[in-house]
Amino acid sequence: MEKQIALIKGDGIGPEIVDEAVKVLDKIAEKYGHTFHYTRVLMGGESIDATGVPLTDEALETALHSDAVLLGSVGGPKWDNMPGHLRPEKGLLAIRKGLNLFANLRPAVLYDELKAACPLRDEIIGDGFDMVVVRELTGGLYFGARETVEENGMMVAKDTLTYSEAEIRRIAIKGFEIARKRRKRVTSVDKANVLDSSRLWRKVVHEVAADYPDVELIDMLVDNCAMQLVKDPKQFDVILTENMFGDILSDEASMVTGSIGMLSSASLNETKFGLYEPSHGSAPDIAGQNKANPIATILSAAMMLRYSFDMDKEADDIENAIKAVLKQGYRTGDIMSEGNQLVGCKEMGDAIVANL
Repeated sequence: MEKQIALIKGDGIGPEIVDEAVKVLDKIAEKYGHTFHYTRVLMGGESIDATGVPLTDEALETALHSDAVLLGSVGGPKWDNMPGHLRPEKGLLAIRKGLNLFANLRPAVLYDELKAACPLRDEIIGDGFDMVVVRELTGGLYFGARETVEENGMMVAKDTLTYSEAEIRRIAIKGFEIARKRRKRVTSVDKANVLDSSRLWRKVVHEVAADYPDVELIDMLVDNCAMQLVKDPKQFDVILTENMFGDILSDEASMVTGSIGMLSSASLNETKFGLYEPSHGSAPDIAGQNKANPIATILSAAMMLRYSFDMDKEADDIENAIKAVLKQGYRTGDIMSEGNQLVGCKEMGDAIVANL
Protein backbone atom coordinates (compact mmCIF):
# COMPACT_ATOMS: atom_id res chain seq x y z
CA MET A 1 0.00 0.00 0.00
CA GLU A 2 1.19 3.52 -0.83
CA LYS A 3 0.43 6.53 1.38
CA GLN A 4 1.29 10.23 1.40
CA ILE A 5 2.18 11.58 4.85
CA ALA A 6 2.65 15.27 5.63
CA LEU A 7 5.35 15.70 8.28
CA ILE A 8 5.25 18.72 10.57
CA LYS A 9 8.34 18.45 12.74
CA GLY A 10 7.66 21.77 14.43
CA ASP A 11 9.60 23.31 17.29
CA GLY A 12 11.59 22.28 20.35
CA ILE A 13 11.91 18.52 20.53
CA GLY A 14 9.52 18.14 17.56
CA PRO A 15 12.17 17.29 14.93
CA GLU A 16 13.80 14.66 17.18
CA ILE A 17 10.63 12.79 18.08
CA VAL A 18 9.22 12.91 14.52
CA ASP A 19 12.50 11.49 13.17
CA GLU A 20 12.15 8.49 15.49
CA ALA A 21 8.53 7.96 14.46
CA VAL A 22 9.58 8.01 10.78
CA LYS A 23 12.29 5.44 11.60
CA VAL A 24 9.59 3.15 13.01
CA LEU A 25 7.22 3.76 10.08
CA ASP A 26 9.99 2.95 7.62
CA LYS A 27 10.58 -0.37 9.38
CA ILE A 28 6.86 -1.16 9.18
CA ALA A 29 6.88 -0.27 5.47
CA GLU A 30 9.83 -2.60 4.92
CA LYS A 31 8.22 -5.44 6.90
CA TYR A 32 4.80 -5.25 5.21
CA GLY A 33 5.71 -4.03 1.73
CA HIS A 34 4.16 -0.56 2.06
CA THR A 35 5.50 2.70 0.66
CA PHE A 36 5.24 5.86 2.74
CA HIS A 37 6.01 9.17 1.01
CA TYR A 38 6.85 12.06 3.36
CA THR A 39 6.37 15.74 2.57
CA ARG A 40 7.75 18.33 4.98
CA VAL A 41 5.28 21.03 6.01
CA LEU A 42 6.20 24.06 8.11
CA MET A 43 3.95 25.11 10.99
CA GLY A 44 4.32 26.99 14.25
CA GLY A 45 7.56 28.72 15.20
CA GLU A 46 9.56 27.21 12.36
CA SER A 47 6.99 28.59 9.91
CA ILE A 48 7.10 32.03 11.55
CA ASP A 49 10.89 32.10 11.18
CA ALA A 50 10.74 31.03 7.54
CA THR A 51 7.59 32.78 6.26
CA GLY A 52 6.47 35.27 8.91
CA VAL A 53 3.21 33.41 9.69
CA PRO A 54 2.45 30.25 11.74
CA LEU A 55 0.80 28.46 8.77
CA THR A 56 0.82 29.40 5.10
CA ASP A 57 -1.96 28.63 2.64
CA GLU A 58 0.54 26.50 0.70
CA ALA A 59 1.34 24.42 3.79
CA LEU A 60 -2.35 23.85 4.48
CA GLU A 61 -2.89 22.84 0.85
CA THR A 62 -0.07 20.29 1.08
CA ALA A 63 -1.63 18.82 4.22
CA LEU A 64 -5.04 18.66 2.52
CA HIS A 65 -3.59 16.60 -0.34
CA SER A 66 -1.97 14.07 1.99
CA ASP A 67 -3.49 10.91 3.44
CA ALA A 68 -2.60 11.97 6.99
CA VAL A 69 -0.48 14.45 8.96
CA LEU A 70 2.11 13.51 11.58
CA LEU A 71 3.00 16.39 13.91
CA GLY A 72 5.77 16.81 16.48
CA SER A 73 5.13 19.90 18.60
CA VAL A 74 4.85 23.67 18.24
CA GLY A 75 5.74 26.68 20.32
CA GLY A 76 8.44 27.87 22.66
CA PRO A 77 9.70 30.95 24.54
CA LYS A 78 11.38 32.28 21.38
CA TRP A 79 7.95 33.33 20.08
CA ASP A 80 6.25 34.30 23.37
CA ASN A 81 6.30 38.00 22.54
CA MET A 82 4.69 37.63 19.12
CA PRO A 83 1.25 39.24 18.58
CA GLY A 84 -1.62 36.87 19.37
CA HIS A 85 -2.49 36.18 15.73
CA LEU A 86 1.13 35.26 14.97
CA ARG A 87 1.83 32.92 17.88
CA PRO A 88 2.90 29.37 16.91
CA GLU A 89 -0.24 27.84 18.44
CA LYS A 90 -2.38 29.76 15.93
CA GLY A 91 -0.96 27.48 13.27
CA LEU A 92 -2.37 24.46 15.08
CA LEU A 93 -5.81 26.05 15.39
CA ALA A 94 -5.72 27.03 11.72
CA ILE A 95 -4.80 23.57 10.47
CA ARG A 96 -7.48 21.93 12.63
CA LYS A 97 -10.07 24.29 11.19
CA GLY A 98 -8.74 24.02 7.64
CA LEU A 99 -8.80 20.23 7.74
CA ASN A 100 -12.23 20.12 9.47
CA LEU A 101 -10.89 18.00 12.33
CA PHE A 102 -13.95 17.62 14.55
CA ALA A 103 -13.05 14.43 16.47
CA ASN A 104 -10.23 14.36 19.01
CA LEU A 105 -8.91 11.01 20.27
CA ARG A 106 -6.89 10.92 23.49
CA PRO A 107 -5.81 7.43 24.59
CA ALA A 108 -4.84 6.86 28.23
CA VAL A 109 -2.94 3.62 28.71
CA LEU A 110 -1.20 2.45 31.87
CA TYR A 111 1.62 0.08 31.01
CA ASP A 112 2.41 -2.62 33.57
CA GLU A 113 6.06 -1.51 33.70
CA LEU A 114 5.07 2.10 34.53
CA LYS A 115 2.58 1.42 37.32
CA ALA A 116 4.81 3.19 39.83
CA ALA A 117 4.11 6.49 38.02
CA CYS A 118 0.33 6.15 38.47
CA PRO A 119 -1.03 8.22 41.39
CA LEU A 120 -3.76 5.64 42.11
CA ARG A 121 -3.45 2.79 44.62
CA ASP A 122 -2.38 -0.66 43.41
CA GLU A 123 -5.76 -2.21 44.25
CA ILE A 124 -7.43 0.34 41.94
CA ILE A 125 -4.90 -0.05 39.14
CA GLY A 126 -5.06 -3.85 39.07
CA ASP A 127 -3.48 -5.07 35.85
CA GLY A 128 -3.62 -1.61 34.25
CA PHE A 129 -6.12 0.15 32.01
CA ASP A 130 -6.50 1.14 28.38
CA MET A 131 -9.09 3.74 27.37
CA VAL A 132 -9.56 6.44 24.75
CA VAL A 133 -11.53 9.69 25.09
CA VAL A 134 -13.35 10.59 21.87
CA ARG A 135 -14.07 14.31 22.18
CA GLU A 136 -16.15 16.50 19.86
CA LEU A 137 -13.70 19.26 18.94
CA THR A 138 -15.44 21.99 16.93
CA GLY A 139 -18.81 22.62 18.60
CA GLY A 140 -20.36 23.22 21.99
CA LEU A 141 -19.62 25.91 24.55
CA TYR A 142 -16.17 26.80 23.19
CA PHE A 143 -17.60 27.75 19.79
CA GLY A 144 -20.96 29.22 20.80
CA ALA A 145 -21.93 32.89 20.84
CA ARG A 146 -20.52 34.79 23.82
CA GLU A 147 -20.65 38.28 25.18
CA THR A 148 -19.96 40.33 28.28
CA VAL A 149 -22.41 43.19 28.78
CA GLU A 150 -23.63 45.56 31.48
CA GLU A 151 -27.13 44.89 32.77
CA ASN A 152 -28.70 46.96 35.56
CA GLY A 153 -25.33 48.40 36.49
CA MET A 154 -23.63 45.00 36.72
CA MET A 155 -21.34 43.15 34.29
CA VAL A 156 -22.90 39.93 32.98
CA ALA A 157 -21.06 37.29 30.92
CA LYS A 158 -22.91 34.89 28.61
CA ASP A 159 -21.64 31.76 26.82
CA THR A 160 -23.91 29.71 24.58
CA LEU A 161 -23.78 25.92 24.44
CA THR A 162 -25.19 24.73 21.11
CA TYR A 163 -25.10 21.35 19.38
CA SER A 164 -26.90 20.28 16.24
CA GLU A 165 -28.12 16.76 15.60
CA ALA A 166 -25.62 16.47 12.73
CA GLU A 167 -22.66 17.45 14.92
CA ILE A 168 -23.62 14.87 17.53
CA ARG A 169 -24.28 12.14 14.99
CA ARG A 170 -20.92 12.41 13.26
CA ILE A 171 -18.89 12.27 16.49
CA ALA A 172 -21.03 9.39 17.76
CA ILE A 173 -20.35 7.43 14.57
CA LYS A 174 -16.61 8.00 15.09
CA GLY A 175 -16.88 6.78 18.66
CA PHE A 176 -18.66 3.56 17.71
CA GLU A 177 -16.33 2.88 14.78
CA ILE A 178 -13.33 3.26 17.09
CA ALA A 179 -14.97 0.98 19.68
CA ARG A 180 -15.27 -1.70 17.00
CA LYS A 181 -11.47 -1.64 16.67
CA ARG A 182 -11.10 -1.98 20.44
CA ARG A 183 -13.15 -3.79 23.11
CA LYS A 184 -16.59 -2.78 21.78
CA ARG A 185 -17.79 -0.65 24.69
CA VAL A 186 -18.84 3.01 24.49
CA THR A 187 -19.50 5.13 27.58
CA SER A 188 -21.41 8.21 26.42
CA VAL A 189 -20.89 11.06 28.87
CA ASP A 190 -23.39 13.93 29.19
CA LYS A 191 -25.35 16.00 31.71
CA ALA A 192 -28.80 14.96 30.51
CA ASN A 193 -30.38 15.51 33.93
CA VAL A 194 -29.80 19.28 33.52
CA LEU A 195 -28.92 20.34 29.96
CA ASP A 196 -31.10 20.32 26.84
CA SER A 197 -27.97 19.90 24.70
CA SER A 198 -27.14 16.74 26.65
CA ARG A 199 -30.66 15.38 26.24
CA LEU A 200 -30.31 15.78 22.48
CA TRP A 201 -26.82 14.25 22.73
CA ARG A 202 -28.20 11.17 24.47
CA LYS A 203 -31.10 10.79 22.01
CA VAL A 204 -28.83 10.93 18.94
CA VAL A 205 -26.17 8.66 20.45
CA HIS A 206 -28.84 6.03 21.11
CA GLU A 207 -30.04 6.31 17.51
CA VAL A 208 -26.48 5.77 16.26
CA ALA A 209 -26.00 2.86 18.69
CA ALA A 210 -28.82 0.99 16.94
CA ASP A 211 -26.52 0.64 13.91
CA TYR A 212 -23.81 -0.97 16.07
CA PRO A 213 -25.52 -3.88 17.85
CA ASP A 214 -22.12 -5.47 18.55
CA VAL A 215 -21.03 -2.45 20.65
CA GLU A 216 -22.24 -2.01 24.24
CA LEU A 217 -23.50 1.50 25.10
CA ILE A 218 -23.48 2.92 28.63
CA ASP A 219 -24.83 6.37 29.53
CA MET A 220 -22.98 8.19 32.31
CA LEU A 221 -23.36 11.66 33.77
CA VAL A 222 -20.18 13.72 33.58
CA ASP A 223 -19.78 14.19 37.35
CA ASN A 224 -20.05 10.44 37.88
CA CYS A 225 -17.55 9.83 35.07
CA ALA A 226 -15.03 12.14 36.74
CA MET A 227 -15.37 10.07 39.92
CA GLN A 228 -15.24 6.72 38.15
CA LEU A 229 -11.99 7.63 36.37
CA VAL A 230 -10.18 7.65 39.71
CA LYS A 231 -12.31 4.97 41.37
CA ASP A 232 -12.27 2.29 38.64
CA PRO A 233 -10.53 3.37 35.39
CA LYS A 234 -10.43 -0.24 34.13
CA GLN A 235 -14.15 -0.11 33.32
CA PHE A 236 -13.64 2.31 30.42
CA ASP A 237 -12.92 1.49 26.78
CA VAL A 238 -14.21 4.41 24.66
CA ILE A 239 -15.44 7.54 26.44
CA LEU A 240 -17.59 9.53 23.98
CA THR A 241 -18.38 13.10 24.95
CA GLU A 242 -18.85 16.74 23.92
CA ASN A 243 -16.19 19.44 23.74
CA MET A 244 -15.93 20.93 27.24
CA PHE A 245 -16.53 17.66 29.09
CA GLY A 246 -13.95 16.00 26.83
CA ASP A 247 -11.41 18.73 27.48
CA ILE A 248 -11.62 18.11 31.23
CA LEU A 249 -12.00 14.33 31.23
CA SER A 250 -9.16 13.69 28.75
CA ASP A 251 -6.77 15.61 31.00
CA GLU A 252 -7.96 13.66 34.02
CA ALA A 253 -7.62 10.36 32.17
CA SER A 254 -4.09 11.21 31.01
CA MET A 255 -3.04 12.26 34.51
CA VAL A 256 -3.88 8.88 36.02
CA THR A 257 -1.31 7.27 33.69
CA GLY A 258 1.36 9.38 35.39
CA SER A 259 3.56 9.84 32.31
CA ILE A 260 2.69 12.47 29.68
CA GLY A 261 5.60 11.38 27.49
CA MET A 262 3.63 8.22 26.69
CA LEU A 263 0.39 9.87 25.54
CA SER A 264 -0.59 10.01 21.87
CA SER A 265 -3.52 11.82 20.28
CA ALA A 266 -5.36 12.20 17.01
CA SER A 267 -7.80 14.63 15.41
CA LEU A 268 -10.01 13.25 12.63
CA ASN A 269 -12.44 14.56 10.05
CA GLU A 270 -15.43 12.80 8.43
CA THR A 271 -13.19 10.76 6.13
CA LYS A 272 -10.23 8.58 7.16
CA PHE A 273 -8.03 11.68 7.27
CA GLY A 274 -6.40 12.65 10.54
CA LEU A 275 -3.71 14.71 12.23
CA TYR A 276 -1.63 12.72 14.72
CA GLU A 277 0.50 14.24 17.48
CA PRO A 278 1.79 13.60 20.99
CA SER A 279 -0.15 15.15 23.87
CA HIS A 280 2.94 16.77 25.37
CA GLY A 281 4.51 20.11 24.43
CA SER A 282 7.70 21.18 22.68
CA ALA A 283 9.95 20.96 25.79
CA PRO A 284 12.44 23.59 24.56
CA ASP A 285 14.61 23.10 27.67
CA ILE A 286 15.76 19.68 26.39
CA ALA A 287 15.55 20.31 22.62
CA GLY A 288 18.51 19.02 20.63
CA GLN A 289 19.95 17.10 23.59
CA ASN A 290 18.73 13.58 22.69
CA LYS A 291 16.73 13.49 25.94
CA ALA A 292 13.16 13.55 24.60
CA ASN A 293 10.81 10.59 24.91
CA PRO A 294 9.65 9.68 21.37
CA ILE A 295 7.13 7.05 22.46
CA ALA A 296 4.05 9.33 22.40
CA THR A 297 4.86 10.35 18.82
CA ILE A 298 5.53 6.75 17.80
CA LEU A 299 2.20 5.74 19.36
CA SER A 300 0.57 8.58 17.41
CA ALA A 301 2.06 7.11 14.24
CA ALA A 302 0.54 3.74 15.22
CA MET A 303 -2.84 5.48 15.59
CA MET A 304 -2.37 6.91 12.09
CA LEU A 305 -1.85 3.40 10.72
CA ARG A 306 -4.92 2.11 12.57
CA TYR A 307 -7.47 4.88 12.02
CA SER A 308 -6.43 6.54 8.74
CA PHE A 309 -4.89 3.58 6.88
CA ASP A 310 -6.78 0.61 8.41
CA MET A 311 -3.43 -1.09 9.07
CA ASP A 312 -4.47 -2.67 12.36
CA LYS A 313 -1.84 -5.43 12.34
CA GLU A 314 0.93 -2.91 11.70
CA ALA A 315 -0.34 -0.68 14.52
CA ASP A 316 -0.46 -3.71 16.83
CA ASP A 317 3.16 -4.46 15.97
CA ILE A 318 4.28 -0.97 16.99
CA GLU A 319 2.33 -1.05 20.24
CA ASN A 320 3.68 -4.51 21.08
CA ALA A 321 7.24 -3.37 20.29
CA ILE A 322 6.84 -0.50 22.75
CA LYS A 323 5.57 -2.88 25.42
CA ALA A 324 8.58 -5.12 24.76
CA VAL A 325 11.02 -2.21 25.05
CA LEU A 326 9.52 -1.19 28.40
CA LYS A 327 9.69 -4.80 29.60
CA GLN A 328 13.36 -4.88 28.57
CA GLY A 329 13.96 -1.94 30.92
CA TYR A 330 14.73 0.87 28.45
CA ARG A 331 13.71 4.27 29.79
CA THR A 332 14.10 7.90 28.75
CA GLY A 333 14.65 10.37 31.58
CA ASP A 334 10.98 11.29 32.06
CA ILE A 335 9.98 7.70 32.86
CA MET A 336 13.25 6.53 34.42
CA SER A 337 13.15 4.53 37.64
CA GLU A 338 15.72 2.58 39.63
CA GLY A 339 16.95 -0.66 38.09
CA ASN A 340 16.25 0.34 34.47
CA GLN A 341 18.52 1.49 31.64
CA LEU A 342 18.54 5.19 30.76
CA VAL A 343 18.59 5.80 27.00
CA GLY A 344 18.26 8.83 24.73
CA CYS A 345 15.62 9.66 22.15
CA LYS A 346 17.47 8.01 19.25
CA GLU A 347 18.34 4.92 21.27
CA MET A 348 14.70 4.48 22.29
CA GLY A 349 13.67 4.67 18.64
CA ASP A 350 16.35 2.12 17.73
CA ALA A 351 15.18 -0.24 20.47
CA ILE A 352 11.59 -0.08 19.23
CA VAL A 353 12.71 -0.73 15.65
CA ALA A 354 14.78 -3.71 16.85
CA ASN A 355 11.64 -5.19 18.44
CA LEU A 356 9.74 -4.91 15.18
